[in-house]
Amino acid sequence: MDPDQTILDAALRANVDYPCGCQSGNCGACKSRLYTGKVELTPYSTFALDQSERDQGLVLACRSIPLSDCEINPLEQDEVAAHPNRTMSCKIASIKKATHDIRLIGIDVADGERFSFSAGQYASLTFTGLPPRDFSMANNPDQSRLEFHVRHVAGGTVSGHILNELKVGDTVSVRGPYGMSYLRERHRGPIIAVAGSTGLAPIKSIVGTALQAGTKQSIYLYFGVRDERDLYLVDHLEKMATNFENLTFMPVLSEPSNVIKYRTGLVTDAVFSDFDDLDGCKAYIAGPPVMVEHAVEKFQLLGIRREDCHADAFYTEAEKAEINQSE
Repeated sequence: MDPDQTILDAALRANVDYPCGCQSGNCGACKSRLYTGKVELTPYSTFALDQSERDQGLVLACRSIPLSDCEINPLEQDEVAAHPNRTMSCKIASIKKATHDIRLIGIDVADGERFSFSAGQYASLTFTGLPPRDFSMANNPDQSRLEFHVRHVAGGTVSGHILNELKVGDTVSVRGPYGMSYLRERHRGPIIAVAGSTGLAPIKSIVGTALQAGTKQSIYLYFGVRDERDLYLVDHLEKMATNFENLTFMPVLSEPSNVIKYRTGLVTDAVFSDFDDLDGCKAYIAGPPVMVEHAVEKFQLLGIRREDCHADAFYTEAEKAEINQSE
């Protein structure tokens, strides 16, 4: 074993089916309990592993370099999403302008085969000549056409290419699925779904899949953006709320430029003010890491268990570099 090889790298090279996501210490998908042995943890995000978890003997397999023989096991999930990890050749089928800086991308698998995933998961997309980037599927898993929501990031090479140069018919490689923030279909309590900006993609998939399955529990969908011009798919979501009595849809604007009809403030604060008790709920949270972290902290004050807050933290390449430098 290479002296700088992580436990996750060693497991994957040995064809061990070890749960993982970003493989860079940001998502927490490979969180594990270290029973015996010692490891050196390389820099990681405290969202993926906080100090209280470290004190309980938990580590991230993707950041753990063994210093001795180790006995380790990934944390058990309440429901396991078992899908083969595959790389599929695909083509761009549609490009739709959602807002001034967001595009909805439709992708078809080249041979017509369906991409197997659970609602809420994401994939790694690689465009010709560009580095891979992670994006969440917004479509329901039973739909053959994949849907992704892409927002332009200032200075972003890949997002800039998608918004300014991508054309229908272009090829793209799709690898996955990844992520632990997928719909727990056996859960029968209320669902709190919170989306910030293009975090709407996995939330749309989760809520749409739950409703399609005929779920009867209450679903509360909060969609937070800065200003009215940043909202998208509102008509679609309002129509869903009309068609399904158990769905409540609430757009929230944090920095409105004009007096508008929508609620204002932070989307996480809107949830916090609407509920007195979240015990027994499942929360699915997707959006900027700071929003996700704030939501988890606030919701736990209302009684929800940490293990019932599901989120895959997405960091820009600049944010990842900053984390690695600061830790």
